[in-house]
Amino acid sequence: MKKIKDLGDLNQKIVLLRVDLNVPLKNEKVLDATRINKVIPTISHLLEQNAKIIIITHIGRPKGRNINKLSLKPICHYLKHELKIKIKLITQDLKNLNKNNIFNNKDEKIILLENIRFYPEEESDDVEFAKKLANLGDIYVNEAFSCSHRAHASVSKITKFIPSYGGLHLSNEIDALNQITHNIEKPVSCIVGGSKISTKIKVITNLAKKYNNIIIVGAMANNFIKYNNHSIGKSIFEKDSDLIVKEIYDSAKLNNCKIICPTDFSVGKNLTDISNNKKIDEIESDDLILDIGLETIKFIKNIINNSKTILWNGPAGYFENENFAKGSYEIAKEISFRTKNNKLFSVIGGGDTVAVLNKLNLINNFSFVSTAGGAFLEYLEGKELPGIKSLN
Repeated sequence: MKKIKDLGDLNQKIVLLRVDLNVPLKNEKVLDATRINKVIPTISHLLEQNAKIIIITHIGRPKGRNINKLSLKPICHYLKHELKIKIKLITQDLKNLNKNNIFNNKDEKIILLENIRFYPEEESDDVEFAKKLANLGDIYVNEAFSCSHRAHASVSKITKFIPSYGGLHLSNEIDALNQITHNIEKPVSCIVGGSKISTKIKVITNLAKKYNNIIIVGAMANNFIKYNNHSIGKSIFEKDSDLIVKEIYDSAKLNNCKIICPTDFSVGKNLTDISNNKKIDEIESDDLILDIGLETIKFIKNIINNSKTILWNGPAGYFENENFAKGSYEIAKEISFRTKNNKLFSVIGGGDTVAVLNKLNLINNFSFVSTAGGAFLEYLEGKELPGIKSLN
């Protein structure tokens, strides 16, 4: 893959920069700017090279319709504030734009195209639409790893019509993921949480071929506990998951990988309750498992201390209630400490996991933090991503 850092002279070149600024908004204010902040180094790099930038991104799922509440106006305002530079939001139909008049004067450095998903041709990966986009610039840069599992016009098809490169963050993301999937320093462990085991079975079975330990936490662990004939009270679980759990156990056994589940829990009677630590055989019918317990935390920290590489995706409990955040917080602190002391290579992924790090202000203490969701998981499954394939 050709990378943006390998480019030479960019003076006055028009760079089409595809990013993923699909961030949560409320009252036209950005609630979480993590994804925006990740691409600012690339924007700054291009500005230093005296390039002109056309930013292409989306918010939400307008399904080819112009929906005012999904406008990029709040994103434009945030970028102006962070970069301290004028940025113009183009709201007119991009099919009527041409390369020669998109920048009206020499002082304009950045143009932001309105939500690319307002156009139905984007998600249908339309060839002519991709060609029209490509004709607006001299160079294309994909800085949207989190969109790269989508075969969309501005992600994959566009590369057929314009010299194309991977951005700084996208390149770092792929390098980091390669270190936890191919170039692994062992012992290697994975901590995986979340609620739905069916969405991560392919990830787990694929990693079981290469990993020493896979630690199951969060609501996902309830499926394993139930499978092993222990009570989970009134805790949430995924129905008809026994075959999935069995497949994971079989894959792990075949590849000499340990599947580790919690042996004690922090429980409550409802989501707003205080925590009560219970062992696995003490769970009552009206208990709600909301976090891992103290012994499990201690055990997981020991595994972290004996690992050289860690992948963490999914919190350990219902961290929205501070009474059930201890498991996630202790895991985050331990991985952070080991990483900062150069004893661990750590990759963190998943929106909820990133939220935990933000709460603790530890976001910069890990080897790599991925803001990608589906693309992150599909890469870990071993799938070929359209947006990456098109850059190769």
